[in-house]
Amino acid sequence: QLQLVESAGTLVNPGGSLRRSCAYSGISLGWYALAWFRQAPGKEREGLLCLTNSGVPTTYLDSLAGRFKISGDNDKNMIYLQITDLKPEDTAVYYCAFRSGFGCYGAYDYEVWGQGTQVTVSS
Repeated sequence: QLQLVESAGTLVNPGGSLRRSCAYSGISLGWYALAWFRQAPGKEREGLLCLTNSGVPTTYLDSLAGRFKISGDNDKNMIYLQITDLKPEDTAVYYCAFRSGFGCYGAYDYEVWGQGTQVTVSS
């Protein structure tokens, strides 16, 4: 019964900023992690950031260089992805995902996924 629901897709200008949200429900007590992934057309799915329920963030891609930040609000059952200085190459379908257990691992370890929403960066 665990579900992840992402905010709607959007079109933004290069250089702009954006916050994505993912609402979760049905997570039981225990160790887990929530993460953000993206997949551009014709490209492999790539992990961006991960946040454990202990509040420890992990960056999957060093090339993000501070433009991407993950955060959570446990009272609202939400996680967020903050993106700044958006670039055309950020255009992709963005996913939030859940895995049980302790720690952040690769995409194949995640058990439940959000629906995926399109972010397009273009003028």
